[in-house]
Amino acid sequence: MRFIFFFIFTAFISQAQNITIKGKAHSSHIGKEVVLNDFTDYITYTINKESADTVDKDGYFELKLQSKNTKPILISINNLVGKIYVQPNFVYGIYFPAEDSTANHQEGTETTVDISVYGKDSTELNALIIDFNTQYNNLFINSTDKYLSPAKINSLLDTFLISSKKRYEHIKNPYFKNYLEYSFANFFSNTSRSKLFLYKQFIDKKPIQYNNFEYMQFFNAHFKGYLKAYASTKNGGNIYNSINSFADYKDLQTQFRGDKSITNDTLRELLIIKGLIDFYYSPDFDKKQVQSVIEQLYRETNVQEHKKIAFHMLQTINQLQAGAQAPDFIANDKNGASINLYNYKGKHIYLNFFSTESETSEKEMQKIIDLKKKFNDKVTFISVCLDDSVKTYKAYLKANPKQDWIILHQAKNSTAKQAYNIKTLSGFFFISPQMQLIQSPALMPSEGIEYKFNALFKPRKKNTIIGVR
Repeated sequence: MRFIFFFIFTAFISQAQNITIKGKAHSSHIGKEVVLNDFTDYITYTINKESADTVDKDGYFELKLQSKNTKPILISINNLVGKIYVQPNFVYGIYFPAEDSTANHQEGTETTVDISVYGKDSTELNALIIDFNTQYNNLFINSTDKYLSPAKINSLLDTFLISSKKRYEHIKNPYFKNYLEYSFANFFSNTSRSKLFLYKQFIDKKPIQYNNFEYMQFFNAHFKGYLKAYASTKNGGNIYNSINSFADYKDLQTQFRGDKSITNDTLRELLIIKGLIDFYYSPDFDKKQVQSVIEQLYRETNVQEHKKIAFHMLQTINQLQAGAQAPDFIANDKNGASINLYNYKGKHIYLNFFSTESETSEKEMQKIIDLKKKFNDKVTFISVCLDDSVKTYKAYLKANPKQDWIILHQAKNSTAKQAYNIKTLSGFFFISPQMQLIQSPALMPSEGIEYKFNALFKPRKKNTIIGVR
């Protein structure tokens, strides 16, 4: 049995990993994979899998992370996700609870759980954040007014700001001080406080805190839709041409300098990046042109944080779009052997992900039986089971002998789920013999992938007209 330490204030010195999480999970999670996820940045909010372990027979697990910044991290088991804050050079003891059986959960969606941190005293960061949020909730619970006007809410917040400064005046933790400031910034942004007041109070002439979750949360809310709104003004009217017609980053910069309210060049460039990400998903902009501008920005920017954000966005764009190289992965077969997707290069591949916990994905698996009979000589069918339990995976294979194609398991060592960015309990992809994505995501059997196969593999009739081949 692994021994768990329930104290968190002992510095943990390591050249490899400087944050350790020693956890205990509810007995319902025994044998399941527990994952530690981190955000690569707070503009794209790309999630990166940093560590994973399997909950042992006694409920224990251990996760590790390397970071020089204090930050929130996400810990998940299946679709249950909890958040805690971690600081460099600390060991944390946590408890991961059972799923709330009374909650109404939709298939494939994430459910938030409250993770307990053991051994914390009143000055530990997670304890301080819980205390602050409790005080904030009490502010409105204890209010006798049935209706709170914007003016009344602002009055309550102003009073709460004064009392919070007094309550936490002895706290020296710099992250918590910043947490307080930008929590109030977020509160005020949801009331009638003017945009100019908020900008002057919390952004103007202050350093951009790229690695602070609360600062960036406020930043993103404050500048939501900012570039698109500016593009509709007289000064910004040529922004559409800068992107859709010319795909010219320098021209876009020139257009954006017309906004005299933004005097900081670094802030201006960050707003351009944020706007371009929004534009990529907007029907008003050509995706390829937007991508080209992001690529130019990535090459030309002198701000390393901006280069990193642009890189993450380009990764997201290129990774799984049709025409891109299909990501390789490792998954296990029924004998526990590691199998690479690229072992099957040279033939079309119809790849799908499924779970025995999803009735929908199981129905699609049944429909693949007929597809395989018809197209087996043209297409390699590969399925990946997302179940945590090897026992459940093997039981499924035994119960479904007609599903006689390659069915692998997303085991602890597997990278399949991450490689194809699977967020739900199913997913479909159609891959060429050269391992390029033809359809991403691909049509499911029930949506008509058979018609795509028919069109692609339909034999051509021999031409009998003389002189025409």
